[in-house]
Amino acid sequence: MALTREQLAQRVARELQDGYYVNLGIGIPTLVANYVPEGIEVMLQSENGLLGMGPFPTEDEIDADMINAGKQTVTAAKGASIFSSAESFAMIRGGHVDLTVLGAFEVDVSGNIASWMIPGKLIKGMGGAMDLVAGADNIIVTMTHASKHGESKLLTKCSLPLTGAGCIKKVVTDLAYIEIADNKFWLKERAPGVSVEDIIRLTEGELVVPDVVPEMTF
Repeated sequence: MALTREQLAQRVARELQDGYYVNLGIGIPTLVANYVPEGIEVMLQSENGLLGMGPFPTEDEIDADMINAGKQTVTAAKGASIFSSAESFAMIRGGHVDLTVLGAFEVDVSGNIASWMIPGKLIKGMGGAMDLVAGADNIIVTMTHASKHGESKLLTKCSLPLTGAGCIKKVVTDLAYIEIADNKFWLKERAPGVSVEDIIRLTEGELVVPDVVPEMTF
């Protein structure tokens, strides 16, 4: 019933618009590169210094020197450019990215996001997440709706250290597409076969539910 990682990426890809410069975070967001809708052109940016990421490579296309921020091998699209991470972050901090897609541990009704550390656990570093959420107005978070223990990740108030405050407006989970406004979650779509009741049960923060919630189609 819940969306797969690939379906999550497909749903996020529908938010892409022709001419966008898009940063894809580590994890599920990187899969969006495989689902860019036909008929539009976007430039996918990786914070390690690649503008113009293509789909993941086939076995005969693999180049160990061509990687994204998550150290996965990628391809370069026509017109791609390669530069230093300093220039990449200048692009991010300068507000030149039209859309940022990243994962999260928690999101709350105020649009706060916690995505970089869990106290007491191994921390790899914050990466570019803080720069990305500060430098972009259009951000989509993609994540599972609840933890593996069944605890909601859509909260009244984030409990983990924040990556950014008041910056998230759209969330695509494995159960639903939700928008954030007026300190509430607004349910817009549900995953195929997922009931509204299940989404309500697994959403801690205040959730506004319309009379009809359409199912996503793939």
